[in-house]
Amino acid sequence: MPDINAIIEGLITIGIPAILAITLHEAAHGYIALAFGDPTAKEANRLTLNPIRHIDPMGTIILPGLLALSHLPLFGWAKPVPVNFGRLRNPRRNMVWVAAAGPGINLVLALLSAMLLHLAPLVGGTAKALLAETLINSVRINVILAVFNMLPIPPMDGGRVAVGILPDSLARPLAGLEKYGMVILLALLIGLPWVGSLVGLNLSIVTWVVVPIAEQIVELIAAVAGHP
Repeated sequence: MPDINAIIEGLITIGIPAILAITLHEAAHGYIALAFGDPTAKEANRLTLNPIRHIDPMGTIILPGLLALSHLPLFGWAKPVPVNFGRLRNPRRNMVWVAAAGPGINLVLALLSAMLLHLAPLVGGTAKALLAETLINSVRINVILAVFNMLPIPPMDGGRVAVGILPDSLARPLAGLEKYGMVILLALLIGLPWVGSLVGLNLSIVTWVVVPIAEQIVELIAAVAGHP
């Protein structure tokens, strides 16, 4: 029989920081796009902190579920906030800031969570451990989300940042991959590890790329926040 207390604890300590991380990530894209002249997200009613408006069936539900069943590291994404780069005042330059806004707010949330961790000892009873675990998970979830989204594959944020800063000779072919981006991403995240499992190799880019980078950033954030 499922442990109801464990389920509730998981919903609090993992669900709350995950929802905040995803919601603020997507909202940040829309707000920065609006600041640079594109009201598309506002017109689509996506400038909201309502998490339901940002849920993507594949990235928020199906893929994490499949990864959980496969005992692979969990990750995912939300429904992208609509941005019309042609409405930005300087499309190519502004696109970099719009794309970077999501991962940027995640790193801010991670640092804020690490700093708030100093207040956990002031909370009494069982809430102390619950708060500490929630804040620690918030740091990890936000950092992993930031690193994952900065993979240089359009339409990931990192891909759009790369298109905005690379010379035209490299930016154009990279931008051309955007229509195949999700297929490429799923092949790398699911197909490649599956092939690796057949030959006895760990070919997960999450294990080899995302997690090591995220661990280094978590250590840096902990140091900045004053944690030994």
